[in-house]
Amino acid sequence: MSQNIKGMRGLSIWQGAKIATMDSSLEQDYGLLDQHDLITLDDKIIGVFKAGSYDIPKDALCFDLTGLLITPGLIDCHTHLVFGGNRAKEWEMRQNGVPYAEIAAQGGGINSTVKQTREESFNALYDRAYPRMLALAEDGVTTLESKTGYGLNLESERKQLQVSKALGVNYPIEIVPTLLSAHAIPPEFKGDGDAYIELVCKEILPTLWQEEGFEAVDVFCESVGFTLEQTQKVFEAAKALKIPVKGHMEQMSNLGGSELIAQYQGLSVDHIEFLDEAAIKALSKSGTVATLLPLAFYFLRETQKPPIELLRKYGVPMAVSTDYNPGTSPFTSLRMAMNAAGVLFGLTPQEVLAGVTIHAAKALNRAQTHGQIRSGFKANFIAWNVEDPVEIFYEVGYNPLVYRIFEGRIH
Repeated sequence: MSQNIKGMRGLSIWQGAKIATMDSSLEQDYGLLDQHDLITLDDKIIGVFKAGSYDIPKDALCFDLTGLLITPGLIDCHTHLVFGGNRAKEWEMRQNGVPYAEIAAQGGGINSTVKQTREESFNALYDRAYPRMLALAEDGVTTLESKTGYGLNLESERKQLQVSKALGVNYPIEIVPTLLSAHAIPPEFKGDGDAYIELVCKEILPTLWQEEGFEAVDVFCESVGFTLEQTQKVFEAAKALKIPVKGHMEQMSNLGGSELIAQYQGLSVDHIEFLDEAAIKALSKSGTVATLLPLAFYFLRETQKPPIELLRKYGVPMAVSTDYNPGTSPFTSLRMAMNAAGVLFGLTPQEVLAGVTIHAAKALNRAQTHGQIRSGFKANFIAWNVEDPVEIFYEVGYNPLVYRIFEGRIH
């Protein structure tokens, strides 16, 4: 039956492409539909209709995408986009055999980034972050998370959030800000992590939340980060203000952070190389996403892989992200992370694409609006010069992106 869409205004019809909808209600791999048209109204998707099953309004904008493949816009759900300086020299020292302890003693490590982030102006941080953001956008990203965590005091954490907000205002991309003040103990609190956590819970977190600076709270719960007890204090402070939580968990050891996240119905647990079965069971019940960061695994030359088979067994959704940051994953290519998720962690191509669409959207609390091509969702999608979805990330170095559509407009 012909479907009548006459009378609507601001319609755009995207014709001729194969569409990997990633629609979770469809049984086909990738939610793949051929000989269908994608119809948008302003910044929303109206739906996907079989070609010839509807009357095209005279005032509709029609775009011929014959021979291309459409996917949802890619979502990079874990990045540390805004920071001062870089750590290239530090990496060179490591490659030349200098122990990390010696590098840290010379002022290296995360606190070197903290120092530079605090010292650099808003404009300097913006100018550094902009090309990183642009590189991700040119790789097909339409939504990305940007964490703080290199300011570690109220003023500098606020500055990172303000830069992230400005990036999203000045470029057609959606920036999702996350507060990661509990990333490391700043130098002025050396040896007194409890006192710093008090500052986070009593001043930094509530102040910046009141200023509407961020959407979720993150904690680095690890032997070189914060204890389980300190992490719980931050989560309790977040819970009192009804703020969603997530965490850097089980990257180097198993402290029980993922089970704690599950207790708070957290959005995601990230890294998770040392995740155990008990925690996976808890995550499966809480609906928490497991975010895999294969480029950090690669750059650090790790050997302990995340428990992919157990995550599959218990149906825990797996997201894939770049973890872009200066110390452990200096890579602004989500397609490279997708490739690495397949090569290093053994994800299937369909799992990989779901990891940067459906599941990444869930990790950013956007499961009802992002990551799928279906009625009512954001009109964020990519047109690729490929026949099959796997080709998007099979060949790293060649970019098959043809059109990047953000909120219904080509950019």
